[in-house]
Parts: sequence; C-alpha cells; structure tokens
Amino acid sequence: MAEILRGAPVADAISEKLSERCAALERRGVRPTLAIVRVGERPDDVAYERAALRRCERVGVAARLFTLPADAGRGELLRAIDEINGDGSVHGCLMFRPLPGHLDEAEARGALRPEKDVDGMTASSLAGVFTGSGEGFAPCTAQSVMELLHYYGIDPAGRRAAVIGRSLVIGRPVAMLLQAENATVTMCHTRTRELPELCRGAEILVAAAGCAGMVDAGFVNPRQVVIDVGVNAAPEGGLCGDVKFGEVEPLVRAIAPVPGGVGSVTTAVLCAHVVEAAERRAP
Repeated sequence: MAEILRGAPVADAISEKLSERCAALERRGVRPTLAIVRVGERPDDVAYERAALRRCERVGVAARLFTLPADAGRGELLRAIDEINGDGSVHGCLMFRPLPGHLDEAEARGALRPEKDVDGMTASSLAGVFTGSGEGFAPCTAQSVMELLHYYGIDPAGRRAAVIGRSLVIGRPVAMLLQAENATVTMCHTRTRELPELCRGAEILVAAAGCAGMVDAGFVNPRQVVIDVGVNAAPEGGLCGDVKFGEVEPLVRAIAPVPGGVGSVTTAVLCAHVVEAAERRAP
C-alpha cells in the first residue's frame, strides 16, 4: 500500500510558523493583509475563498474582500485593482481566475503591482520563477506541490520527474520549481505521444492536466511518488483528481489524493506569501 501524502499536516506545520511571524510583525505595528478579488459566484471560487478566510483568521492575516457581480465591467475591476495598488496596508492580492469571458484577464493581471502579487499572476512573478531570481512569488498551487514533497522528506534532487500539464498556473511553474531543486523534468501534456510510457519512467509524477481519471495503472511504477493536482467534478458528485486513485494507489510508493492533498496546502502557502510580502516592506 502506498504512503498517503495528506495535505492537512503540511498546512498545519506552515500555519504554526506563520502565527509566530504574524505576531512578530504585529509587535512592529504591521498587520499582514490580503485583498481577495472575486468576480461572480463560481462555487469553486466561493469555496476556496471561505477556506482562505479561515486560514487567514487562524494565522493572523487580515483579509479584505472585493466582490464584484458576474457582469461587472472592465472599469469596475480595474478600479478595484487600482484601490489595492494604492493601499499601503494591503500586502498581497488574490484574484480568482478565470475571469468571466467578457473581461480581459491579461489586462487585469498586468494592472496589479508586482509586489502585491502573491499568487504568481503577473509577468514579473513568473519571470522570477522561470529565472530562479527569487523575486516575486510562485503560484500557490505549484508551491504547494513542493511543500508537500518537502514535508514528507521526498528530495527531488537527481530524480526523474514528469509533469502532465503546461498551464502557467501549475504545469510550467512546478516544472521550473522541480528543476530548481535539481530534478530532471519531462514536461508532458494531453497531446504527448506515448504519454503512459514517458510517465512510467518517472520517479515523481505530477498530474495537472485537468482531465478526470486520465492517469491509470499504465502510467506508474512501484518506486513512484504521484502528486495529483487535478480538481474535476466527479460523475457521482463531489470532486476527483486526474488520477484513478483506487487503481493507482496500490501500485506506487506514495500518492497525494484529491481531495485532501495539494489543495489542502494552498491556503497556507497563500498566507505565507502575504506574510513574506509584509516582512519585506516592514519598517
């Protein structure tokens, strides 16, 4: 049976340290503050927002909500971002994506000041990830994959890793983060030829294609660590990942499930980025 890489203890360990750092900032007169921008009422956005607010309250991060209707215009959204940019008490911003189709997401991301981007949205943050400069912040989900590996003592150095997915939110940045820790990374996607064979040769497999159950027994090997990042609606209701958990779990060394794996860590990473942004600017 595989070791189950659950996210809750990882998030708890991060949160414990964050509480201490927030208390230290409070003594210096600084309250780390996150602005959350949400357009519309997508159920997954609302659920994540609730989880983020609970995590913020737990560790001592303040949160401000900028909630706009689904039909909000370009001007409304840009005014909200401009208010966040101009508020010195706000240290970081989370903007839910994708935005409704009538809004220009690239314009909205580009309008946010890079120093307030705590979720790897802006070109400056992504450049920091891709160049390894240490500037900006990686997307929270991509960073959560690394936090999960670190917590469970899985060192990427020298290992072969395969990443299924090439989005700027998860696939590409997590490949860069793995490379930064000296893994040898193969980037794959749904159109990769001989995909199962490529994945079987990896010691770390990150499934982030957004295709429910695409990773089955033919993708894995007994020495493999599988990190499932996919979040999909299950046919029977609820959520499922990109990995057929029941089929794959008996065949691999370790596996992060959906739900209960990487997703459980993201709010803690988000808060960690806000706290670090506040520390960078603290007097």
